[in-house]
Amino acid sequence: MDRPNLDELLEATAEFLERELLPAVGDPRLRFQLLVALNALGIARRELALGEALRQEEAAELEALLSHGGDREALLKELAWRIRQGQAPEATSAFLKAHVRRKLLLANPKYLERYP
Repeated sequence: MDRPNLDELLEATAEFLERELLPAVGDPRLRFQLLVALNALGIARRELALGEALRQEEAAELEALLSHGGDREALLKELAWRIRQGQAPEATSAFLKAHVRRKLLLANPKYLERYP
């Protein structure tokens, strides 16, 4: 495998921004933008590491919940439609909690530590 790989490149970029650039930035607006960029790099790294597995896990749960297969996005739309129609399957609440957990694993796993 060629090195550095994508995750290593993202990690090196984040480390440079955090260790070298962030301490030197005095402008509050630029500092905020740098923190946003660091957060985006973290999301990208987690998406790279976990994204596909989480999407597959969710697709399997949706198929079980709705009792048929299909594209994950289409299944999510169907579930939303059923909820709006008052026809949510019995295990919808548990699925939605897991759905939010998966989203937080990518977006900001620290929330899961604070609110288990």
